[in-house]
Amino acid sequence: MSRIALPDSLATWHGRPPTRHGRRYFVRTFGCQMNEHDSERIAGMLEADGMAAATGVDEADVIVVNTCTVRENADNRLYGYLGALKAVKDRCPDLRIIVGGCTAQKDREVIRQRAGWVDVVLGTHNLHRVLDLLDHAEERGPVTEIWDEAVSIEEFPSSLPTRRATHHSAWVTITIGCDNSCTFCIVPSVRGREMSRRPDEIMREIEDLAADGVVEVMLLGQNVNSYGRDLDLGGRKPLFADLLRRVGEVDGVRRVRFTSPHPKDFGPEVAEAMASTEAVCEQLHLPLQSGSDRILAAMHRGYRADRFLEKLEMAHSLIPGLSVSTDVIVGFPGETEEDFTATLEVVRQARFDQAYTFQFSPRAGTPAAEMGDQVAPPVVQERFDRLVTLQNRISLEKNEEMVGRRYEVLVEGASRKDPEMVTARTRGNKPVHLPGDHAAGTFLTVQIERAAPHHLMGRLAF
Repeated sequence: MSRIALPDSLATWHGRPPTRHGRRYFVRTFGCQMNEHDSERIAGMLEADGMAAATGVDEADVIVVNTCTVRENADNRLYGYLGALKAVKDRCPDLRIIVGGCTAQKDREVIRQRAGWVDVVLGTHNLHRVLDLLDHAEERGPVTEIWDEAVSIEEFPSSLPTRRATHHSAWVTITIGCDNSCTFCIVPSVRGREMSRRPDEIMREIEDLAADGVVEVMLLGQNVNSYGRDLDLGGRKPLFADLLRRVGEVDGVRRVRFTSPHPKDFGPEVAEAMASTEAVCEQLHLPLQSGSDRILAAMHRGYRADRFLEKLEMAHSLIPGLSVSTDVIVGFPGETEEDFTATLEVVRQARFDQAYTFQFSPRAGTPAAEMGDQVAPPVVQERFDRLVTLQNRISLEKNEEMVGRRYEVLVEGASRKDPEMVTARTRGNKPVHLPGDHAAGTFLTVQIERAAPHHLMGRLAF
């Protein structure tokens, strides 16, 4: 992780002096980029209180588990991990264990029942309270503080101290919560209604990040397209397209990405902003979820397959060299072979560069979990395998089109598999492995030599 980005004075944060000098913390994150960003903020607050990062649980005085609840196996992984931590706590009774994130928000009583050795259960909008709650646990015993919609949200995650994972790239939250009602999704109930951050606050943070050496910014929101609808700036509502243009003008920021837009709200104004703003990468994540109109209606997605394809065609027509990824759920309740065949057909027509494919997992508290006609697991698996096979073929064909061409890449760091190689990424978000010893955050021009479905091999171009 990179150095910590703190307020001007390291002596205090929110009026409290550091109290935990010499102690160490360890953070384990499950889930999405929002969770990763939240973990950076929790780490930042712990460091603002004088703590240092530990390399593992055995040397930590405080362990933070930041949870995800999008799929059932995320819950299973959490309780398995907490079970392993019990042995650590038995050896070190002074160890403090904090559980935060979406599962903490949804299942705080379950966590208390199944893992009584947890000291703090922390809701999704209570990150700014982590030090106060840790104080409470050490002085008076275990504590649970879960966000309630009746309580105002005091801090956006991006307004808190941070300990970034990389020095050259940063996440910036522009909205929290979601106003959509997808029947498979638990996010609105654990993240709340959508709230947008004021544009000037966003811009100040990005300007500070650029001054600190950040060259790539990822704007985060459950539905970035609807950014600003809840704001009133003197009778004018800010638009996401306007924000993209402003971020792209910040000196030092060479790459701007965002996730995730909702297809029903993705319009030409955003595509035009992407095309006209040099720093905004020609990369789009547009979640399809299903190619069946009947299933899309049951999901409450708000669009039909033909409309999705029209929006995709519009984006390609306005943004040269656009790379598109998507999400697809297989086995939604009631999905027939005909429905699944429709999904395969949309995938063939869309020719996504990459697809994140998921088998439907019923989440307690969502309408889809109560629907009848759940698809048998063997059927879901067989369909899933067919979808993956199709998408891998398309991904390989798209990557093979890049062989022999030159691209600008941004180095992310050493390859995890080969110490003689580094991993970099194109503006289209394609990972490229190439030989050499190049520092993370370095821009290079590479020529692509070989292609695989999920990565490219290249060499430095002179």
